[in-house]
Amino acid sequence: MFTFLRRRLTERAERAAGQQAAPGLEVQAQVPARPNPLQVLRRLEWTVIKRLDGQLQGDYRSLFRGAGLVLADLREYQSHDDVRHIDWNVTARMQTPYVREHQEDREVAAWFLVDMSGSVHFGSGAVSKRQLAAEAVTVLARLLSQHGNRVGVMLFSGTQVRAEVLVPARSGRRHLLHVLQLMLSDLPTAGTRPTAGTTTDLRVLLSQAQAVIRRRASIFLVSDFITQPDWHAPLSQLARRHEVVAIRLRDRLEQEIPNVGLLLMQDAETGEQLLVDGNDAGFRARFAHIAAERENLLRQGLTRAGVDCLELTTDEPLDQAILRFTQLRKRASQMAQGAGAARA
Repeated sequence: MFTFLRRRLTERAERAAGQQAAPGLEVQAQVPARPNPLQVLRRLEWTVIKRLDGQLQGDYRSLFRGAGLVLADLREYQSHDDVRHIDWNVTARMQTPYVREHQEDREVAAWFLVDMSGSVHFGSGAVSKRQLAAEAVTVLARLLSQHGNRVGVMLFSGTQVRAEVLVPARSGRRHLLHVLQLMLSDLPTAGTRPTAGTTTDLRVLLSQAQAVIRRRASIFLVSDFITQPDWHAPLSQLARRHEVVAIRLRDRLEQEIPNVGLLLMQDAETGEQLLVDGNDAGFRARFAHIAAERENLLRQGLTRAGVDCLELTTDEPLDQAILRFTQLRKRASQMAQGAGAARA
């Protein structure tokens, strides 16, 4: 995806820096310090996690399904019951079909498949999509691990034939800090220059996840979905065995071109550059139309795969987006239960 560079503002900033510098001294760009994982986790605990933990009471069941089942009760068979739940021993003794009612084991293994390709580094404001991904994974992993669940992570740069970092599913605060540090650091191949014409292929990450994650788990695919096509089939296959939620990273500048004059646009993955005129209304309209078409194709692909999508935008508070997603998912679950009861 193209990274937007304001040529006029850049030149103005360079001139201002040159005027402020003393004669004969070289102006050196200051590299921003890498965030401290412990400080980031503490900030998220106070600003997001505590708020969500108080408002998500009772919604935990609607968000994640456990892998195990615990026998809760026995009752007589009804016409809408699944015959696989019939307890044949009790049925033989009572001479009447009885079915088992189960209670799901809430302890699940959660896996985060994180796309950390070049396009994820883009951000038009103070927060980039990569920072948003790190915070979202930290918040969800913290909410899951405090209930005793294990969390695993796969980090994928998009330039290799497999994920560069694979962290086995574990629990605990130290494990969470380790995951956060990995997401805030550069991947082993971060210095690799992209090859012309190459873009991220999520099929590689999804295929590896199918081979690595054997037991049923809750899987979160964190990506901006700027990838090569035909990723719907492997995602659908993964969703047949596991509970999969797509976490889409967005920036509003990717949907429309601002009216700010000449723009130098650079593809963050291939390095290709293109000079465009932001004052051209026809170009802005064509760009918005193509972005809308891509949006429709993405939503159709997720629907075909049977995967719910959590939309995260770089300029929206994280807790509001998660709360909106939980409310929508809980409402959909209630409507499905109501439809099933009506058919019965």
